[in-house]
Amino acid sequence: MRSKADMYNLFMDIAKADNRILAVYMNGSRTNKNVPEDIFQDYDIVFVVKETGSFINDKDWIKKFGNILYMQYPDESEENPGDKENFYGWLMQFDDGNRIDLHVETVIHAKENILNDKLCRILLDKENILPDIPEASDRDYHVKKPSEVRFRECINEFWWCSNNLAKGLWREEMPYVQDMANFVVRKQLEKMLSWKAGIITGFSVSTGKSAKYLYKWIGKEEYQEYLKVYKNPEEKQITNAEKGLSRKMSALRSFYGYFFKRQVISRNPSLLVDMPKLHDKAIIRLDTDEVAMLLDYIEHGGSEFTGQRRRYYEKTKNRDFAIIILLLGTGIRVSECVGLDIQDV
Repeated sequence: MRSKADMYNLFMDIAKADNRILAVYMNGSRTNKNVPEDIFQDYDIVFVVKETGSFINDKDWIKKFGNILYMQYPDESEENPGDKENFYGWLMQFDDGNRIDLHVETVIHAKENILNDKLCRILLDKENILPDIPEASDRDYHVKKPSEVRFRECINEFWWCSNNLAKGLWREEMPYVQDMANFVVRKQLEKMLSWKAGIITGFSVSTGKSAKYLYKWIGKEEYQEYLKVYKNPEEKQITNAEKGLSRKMSALRSFYGYFFKRQVISRNPSLLVDMPKLHDKAIIRLDTDEVAMLLDYIEHGGSEFTGQRRRYYEKTKNRDFAIIILLLGTGIRVSECVGLDIQDV
């Protein structure tokens, strides 16, 4: 994977060599000092240009940034075509693991909008066309103190729509239940806990997208209680255990490995991520009372059977009893028990 320095040098070299590019600035998480850096952060880069048309029409110029694995053209959407003459973007995932969200923007558009985003940092300004901007800050994203009306509306929405969950469950309309839980009810709880974090910090922090940084400001026990709302109907918390992580990492390695072997990509970034170590699952043992109940059921559980069921029970009772005694007494696996022959006894 190319380093941060390599990527910044790439942006600067491309911009300096192209007379159409007048300035470069960056926004997003990489300009936010409160967000920890990691290898999955995007590079949100904007080239301020004389015009956007020549960049849009030249389908090959984005290849300067590296070997693209896959990408999106957000401004080519039929639902939201965007203002292509002033602002146009390419979202690119590269084979070395880096991702660039790149935009070209006209000078007029940049001057009108750059001050609207406090998470901006100017990297290059060839002709001093951009206004002076303050140091990048996430203050626009800080939790805002709610009015009494807004607070009451949030509580009302939470309880009102909780009724919809019960209604959907009774009707077995699970897509509706999931949407109502994820996008309505849980969002109200997210707001309330974010307001609590705001009260604790004097409304001077951001809890991040989907309140992912809540754990920094509310108590550990309360945060664990909050995570319990992310459970499936079997009351199991939706997380990735060791086997789940390993399975998904294997899928990613196979995905990247397929393209690497066929020389579609020059590097395999999945090899940079360590596979999780798998630990043996703890053995769940029966206590004395449970063993007694199991044996008693085998010996007397069929006494109320009649007809063919009673005959089958009497025929297999001693076999079943012997198998269970063998498993309990030796601790052998079921597969080992199945493989036993009469001469092994």
